[in-house]
Amino acid sequence: MKEWDSFDTITKGKGMWLIDSKGNKMLDGVASMWCNVWGHSNPQLVKAITNQSKKLQHSSMFNLTNEPAEKLAERLVKISQGMYKVFYSDNGSTAMEIAIKLALQYWKNIGDKKKTEIATLKNGYHGDTFGAMSVGFVPEFFGKFKKQLFSTIQFSVPNKYRIPKGFTFLDYQNYCLENIENKFSKNNNIAAFVMESGAQVAGGVMIYPKGFQKKISQLCKKYDVLFVLDEIATGFGRLGSMIQYEEQKSIPDIVAYGKMLTGGYLTMAATLTNKKIYDSYLGEFNDWKHLFHGHTYTGNPIAAAVANENLKMYKKNNLIKKIQKTSKIFEKFYQEISEIDIVGDIRHKGMLMGIELVTNKKKKTPIHPKKSINKILFEEGKKNGIYLRTLGNIVMLVPPLAISEKDLDLLINRTIKTIQTAKSMLV
Repeated sequence: MKEWDSFDTITKGKGMWLIDSKGNKMLDGVASMWCNVWGHSNPQLVKAITNQSKKLQHSSMFNLTNEPAEKLAERLVKISQGMYKVFYSDNGSTAMEIAIKLALQYWKNIGDKKKTEIATLKNGYHGDTFGAMSVGFVPEFFGKFKKQLFSTIQFSVPNKYRIPKGFTFLDYQNYCLENIENKFSKNNNIAAFVMESGAQVAGGVMIYPKGFQKKISQLCKKYDVLFVLDEIATGFGRLGSMIQYEEQKSIPDIVAYGKMLTGGYLTMAATLTNKKIYDSYLGEFNDWKHLFHGHTYTGNPIAAAVANENLKMYKKNNLIKKIQKTSKIFEKFYQEISEIDIVGDIRHKGMLMGIELVTNKKKKTPIHPKKSINKILFEEGKKNGIYLRTLGNIVMLVPPLAISEKDLDLLINRTIKTIQTAKSMLV
């Protein structure tokens, strides 16, 4: 914290660029925290916000509803195979808190009091609130709170860059899956398996090998464990498909969306469930099956209105196909990036790239400078006209989804230059 004694004030956003109070421009390489879709100041999204703000700014969804929220729920269910109902919240962390509560209470609602444990993947990330920290425990972030978090059963993710000695990558995948099945077969108390869909993002940009997520979903079905997916950072096109679990052929019982839901313009998230989960909450008042959970701004009509416009724009502009084409720009830089002597590994899918920095390529030793890598690369990136943010020793490129091939080319070139000029400060 002491390193950050001052901050640049962003006064304007235009297209893919952020502009500060001194007139300096930075290409937004992190999509303003992974949520921006169309760039800044998009007229269609601004119009949707303006029009709705003239009619209804906020109305409680306790005993009431509003038209934008209803329309959005219909859209979300329509594009989400297997899902039936929507629960709105304010952000990704709260969406995951709701998912956890829904999964745990489901078993109580149907009369099974034994299923109280949660299984997760090591180094997954689901947010910064206490329930989210518990199921997404990244030691570097949350180690100081470990005693206050509820315990989970954690399983390894097959990391192609760091395969245990004596394993091939395929062997390691099978080993990880066998561990999950072995635990499931011996423990009948597991209520749900919670994981990010398609990749672990904040945990180091770990792209799952093909079939890994599908196999976990099959094991959940086989052993009667609810399958809960977090698509907050990975859905809506970030990994190259609209709904990532469909690409992974792994339909969940519960899924959470956020970040890109409103195009990155307003805060909103949604937790969706299948009919089985929803129906378990239906009963007479004295059955006490209802979910005691709610947020002041749940289903906010302005946020819902801009989310509706955002989803219409996805379809109208054929954004997913555009992403699949534009994301190929990353691939042409693999060789150049990998030749930098402090780059150990490159992990990429869709509009997401993680560049792992190491002090020794052979030993794969992560870089740990005296000053934060984030601070060093942010300052160097700013000199090169780009906004970069790292997580630990991983340089992350997470641009707005609708970025042009030309701007993406520029972003990657300037990232390479930034890493090269920062080398002496990092090692």
